[in-house]
Amino acid sequence: MSVDGWNTVLVLGGIRSGKSEFAESLVTDAPVVRYVATAPEGDPEDTEWATRLAAHRARRPGSWTTEETTEDPRRLADVLESAEPNEMVLVDDLGGWVTVLLDPDHQPADDVATIAELAEAIRGCAARVVLVSPEVGLSLVPTTPLGRAFTDALGAANRAVADACDAVVLVVAGQPVWLKPGATATAPAALATATAPTAAAAPVVASLADAEPTPEVQLPDVLTHTAPAVPAQEQGNPWAAPTMALPMVATGLVIQPGMELPMPDEYAGPQAVDRLATLDVPGAGLGVLDRVVGFAAATQGTSIPAAWGSVRVLLLHGDHAGGASAGTVAGESARRAAQARAGRGALARLAAESGASLQVVDTPASGPIEDEPALAPEQVESALRYGWRLAEQAADAGVQLLVLGACGAGTEAAAAAVLAATAGAEPPAVLGRVITESGEIDDAAWMIRCAAVRDALHRTRRSSRGAKDILAELGGGDVAVATGVLLGATARRVPVLLDGPVGLAAGMVSRDLAGQARHWCLLADHGGHPAVRLAADVLGLTPLLDLRLDLGEGANALVALPLLRSVLALSAALPVHPSLGGTDDTDPTTDEPESTDPSYTEPSYADPDLTEPDFVEPEPAGPGPASTGADEQPASGWRAG
Repeated sequence: MSVDGWNTVLVLGGIRSGKSEFAESLVTDAPVVRYVATAPEGDPEDTEWATRLAAHRARRPGSWTTEETTEDPRRLADVLESAEPNEMVLVDDLGGWVTVLLDPDHQPADDVATIAELAEAIRGCAARVVLVSPEVGLSLVPTTPLGRAFTDALGAANRAVADACDAVVLVVAGQPVWLKPGATATAPAALATATAPTAAAAPVVASLADAEPTPEVQLPDVLTHTAPAVPAQEQGNPWAAPTMALPMVATGLVIQPGMELPMPDEYAGPQAVDRLATLDVPGAGLGVLDRVVGFAAATQGTSIPAAWGSVRVLLLHGDHAGGASAGTVAGESARRAAQARAGRGALARLAAESGASLQVVDTPASGPIEDEPALAPEQVESALRYGWRLAEQAADAGVQLLVLGACGAGTEAAAAAVLAATAGAEPPAVLGRVITESGEIDDAAWMIRCAAVRDALHRTRRSSRGAKDILAELGGGDVAVATGVLLGATARRVPVLLDGPVGLAAGMVSRDLAGQARHWCLLADHGGHPAVRLAADVLGLTPLLDLRLDLGEGANALVALPLLRSVLALSAALPVHPSLGGTDDTDPTTDEPESTDPSYTEPSYADPDLTEPDFVEPEPAGPGPASTGADEQPASGWRAG
């Protein structure tokens, strides 16, 4: 495979920076890998160096072939020139190659000419190449002639190879920073241009669809709506929409199977649930909602989790062509997205009531899956990185919980196709009924959707079932962006509240890319949707509620959000029961602090101005003229009938 369309990559880094591990991660999916070892064996008595070489060898899969160029540094160019197009060549590293090049056994030699030959071989190489090299130009100038000769030769080699390669990445403390190509080339190819909004300008939403790449690409605006104080019918539309946009930068992100992302705290969750049993509550506790406390504790890394304060809703808008969208009204999803941007509709109003920000994201339009792939492979890569950036933007803004929803024609059928490909489900079993605008069941449209999914599965029966292949063939733009959001949120330790088929389909796909992602997801309600039920069962996500809400993806979760927040706030505020060592709330000696006012004195009824209230003996109840008026009521408060 090529790396984001690049065939040759130079990976730079300092000592123990993780450059070799990163370079190896770029070639893990390649079917044929030739590992070119350049470092000499060294002194047999140098056990530390021998240990390093053994560690490098131990990391290589048994399917890789290894070649050594220590005998003749010019042989590296020959290896690259003879490589086949179906191969991936990993050269580790150029520092060892330069060491051999400067060895007295290979002198006299024209170092400049040999480096130029290597650069020319890289440019003409038919295979895909990843080269590793140490970056020594940031250190002090060596004090010995041999040290200066090495740094000069390595610097010249790095410059020549970097110029010949399509991409260059610098690994610092295990973090890759991409140096080449620049922002223009690394920005997602399908992202749209968005200019910085002004105070009077309408919200501008960056789109992934039908636009040319530009040097500065912005993510969609974050909308913060204010709930109306009085009904909108009485005062028009009072909702404001201040915006914020974060420009897309070249992160050099490579999303690939088997990524090692963080897991929630495995101890904090059980500790938080155990603590609930000690709280001073009159009943049995929170019931099934104790899972909310355990989830929040694990994702926050504390046994006393706080209620989520900053919440952001991501509404993914993208249509699917063909039979997947049968039974939907043309333009309806665009109307819903525009409605949310304007602060109207169920989703925007619920977000305003919850104090949540809203981000409407336009995703690539997906082709008819029964006839052709939903997306091109490069669009999948762009959509995944775009979703990751959305999650990063939220994390940088201090968002503590993401709510993931979608609106688009054909999303349910696309999710059903993903489930059929990843979980072996039958399309009719995971496709919900088609309901028309008038509330009637459209069986004809449902059958067309089933046929589209069936034909898509038949078309791709011999295709790979890898995560990116499923997104390209069946999932489409909204599922691909949603998958990127889940991965990015996992990387930044931000929990995600799922709602609807698109989010659950993304959860199924994300398993192959990073299995940790599902542990950062929470499902409030299944909404009665069969695809959500099945995917939740496979992912191990038990719905917290059974409200069967159908207000649209995202809106269902926002209905449950106040309840979830209340549960977290209550669990954090309640004390431990007195029998278990807690404080008794009714004990005035512990709960009523003494006054700090020096002029305050405890009132005494011996004071002539203060008299102890008289105790009045109640009159015995019974027959007789005890009532003095028709309006007088008995002490119990009940009126005689």
